[in-house]
Amino acid sequence: MELLQKYNKALALHLDGVVTTKEPAQLYEPIQYILTLGGKRLRPVLTLLTADFFGNDYKEAMNAALAVELFHNFSLIHDDIMDKAPLRRGQETVHEKWDINTGILSGDAMLILAYQLFEGYPPEQFQQLAKLFSKTALEVCEGQQYDVDFETRDDVTIAEYTKMIDYKTAVLIGAAMKMGAIVAGASKSCCDSIYEFGRNLGIAFQLQDDYLDAFGNPKTFGKQVGGDIITNKKTFLYLTTLENCSTTDAETLVHLFSINPKDPSDKIKTVKEMFVASGAAQATVAEIERYTKKANDVLATIKISEEKKAELRAFGTWLMERTV
Repeated sequence: MELLQKYNKALALHLDGVVTTKEPAQLYEPIQYILTLGGKRLRPVLTLLTADFFGNDYKEAMNAALAVELFHNFSLIHDDIMDKAPLRRGQETVHEKWDINTGILSGDAMLILAYQLFEGYPPEQFQQLAKLFSKTALEVCEGQQYDVDFETRDDVTIAEYTKMIDYKTAVLIGAAMKMGAIVAGASKSCCDSIYEFGRNLGIAFQLQDDYLDAFGNPKTFGKQVGGDIITNKKTFLYLTTLENCSTTDAETLVHLFSINPKDPSDKIKTVKEMFVASGAAQATVAEIERYTKKANDVLATIKISEEKKAELRAFGTWLMERTV
């Protein structure tokens, strides 16, 4: 999206200067490696955008934005170890390229480096940023644990799933935007409201990711379509299908999510057909729209110009309609 490009360029320039390779190389090279794999860098860009929209020089929020990016990638290194994932953004994961111990230690170092980036802010801002960061980091860990727990449970509810994606994904998007507002010196009510705006968009973002995982275009999505079905993830699509379909179809779906065939193509095809026939696919689209609307309702209360509100609404629409 064009709105985000200038922030993305500025972020890339500063990232190179913050994370340098030094001794011991085995600790720092993996950090540089995962950061150069790219990705959307959506969260840190939102920190810069928010600071800008609240009338501050967005470059003053750069260290907070970099802290968000370091934390996000720290969590990805550890997630990949837990998931035994061989690839991240089409390249070898850190623990595959080096080893598990290196992945754990380099991830830990990234978390500490993220905290260090707050040290340059005035005491009051430092306290606000560090407090928000600690709260968010703990919630992300809780969300990851819920996700792990769901793998072995057959009684996960839609409400529980929504809470899991809220903690695992949405709170960091909300926090990224709130950090930009804090650095810009916005009022407490504006800081809290932009957090809720980001958090609701974060839930919509993850639901869109779930939808694209099943129904995305393999050429644009960037990941294997049907990956969640192959790994038997209990997504909103799966849980809604279970809730809506007949007992016989529910038994079939539960069975399909208990097997791991060598060639998963038939399994993916059958499950996707069930997602559509049950109305779960359409319900997911409706839920994405609902959370986007909730975000826009909060946005309407924030004291920024109508022009900036329009840009943020356009950003939310872009997120909702994205194909990657």
